[in-house]
Amino acid sequence: MSTANPSPAAAPASTIAMGTVDDPLIQVRDLVKHFQLSGGWLTRKRTYVHAVDGVSFDVQRGEVLGIVGESGCGKTTLGRLLLRLIEPTAGSVLFDGRDLTELSGGELRSLRRRMQLVFQAPMASLSPRLKVLDIIGEPLRTHGVVSNKADMRARVVALLEQVGMGAQHLDRFPHEMSGGQCQRVAIARALALEPRFIVLDEPTSALDVSVQAQILNLLDELRRAKGLTYIFISHDLGVVQHVSDRIGVMYLGELVELGPSAQLFDDPLHPYTQALLGAIPTPDIATRPEEEHELVILEGNVTSPANPPSGCRFHTRCPLVHDRCRQEKPILHEVGAGRFVACHLVE
Repeated sequence: MSTANPSPAAAPASTIAMGTVDDPLIQVRDLVKHFQLSGGWLTRKRTYVHAVDGVSFDVQRGEVLGIVGESGCGKTTLGRLLLRLIEPTAGSVLFDGRDLTELSGGELRSLRRRMQLVFQAPMASLSPRLKVLDIIGEPLRTHGVVSNKADMRARVVALLEQVGMGAQHLDRFPHEMSGGQCQRVAIARALALEPRFIVLDEPTSALDVSVQAQILNLLDELRRAKGLTYIFISHDLGVVQHVSDRIGVMYLGELVELGPSAQLFDDPLHPYTQALLGAIPTPDIATRPEEEHELVILEGNVTSPANPPSGCRFHTRCPLVHDRCRQEKPILHEVGAGRFVACHLVE
């Protein structure tokens, strides 16, 4: 769950909200990332972008947790913080009970084998100068998993077969393959060290719709076969609904709603979640244009994360705003079994 600036004693709901399973794989507590903006040489005033601001949640073993929100809400920054690819400003990330923010050197490198990332643009995430054999084999060689070229080749072929490819692709460069094939190679690379947790940062957004379905099915098969845990980051609500067990909704660096996927889509509680779901096109628009489609259009502009508003950060665009929203920050709290929302109107 997410709280704005909670303390363990003052906000017990923040702890309760993490989940009900006794042994989560990922535990995120009050995670913060502020990026400093460079200022003019005549002023010493420092300005910060509040990319992630007090986010907390748990991810259970074998679960797919979807993270959605508009561009710039902090989804990708959150994903990279979970793997400690960037350093947090505050807060903690526990992986299997170990705090990543306190590890360094060999300890962190050893734990990285169990956590991986699949990037949004498959062509951009693969080196154009390396063949598939070297792209997938690089982590095996770096971590000393293979002892010779023959062993590496055999392991890479096995990984390619797991993602629906084969030995005929070993000597190909990324530009010689389709976008879907490149993403399969990226997934094979992520699987090379047999991880337990993978952050999927918009893994299908750069692919054709038919190829998207193939990649999503592949990811689901791999999760079930290997017992993987996913964070699935996307702006495509239809895709997130299809793949996720639970969904977290982010707005301006904060988590505003979290709950089971089916419940969140059937009964969104936060006005921002309602607006997101109301903007999804439906087949009726094309097949029955005469029938009215209720489209929710938010008024106002998205506030800059460098200068977030007081109170509820969504109040500048919320159609239901009242005075309390402008003055008091809502705390993410439980409103039902597994349902959490940060909104004064839902109490």
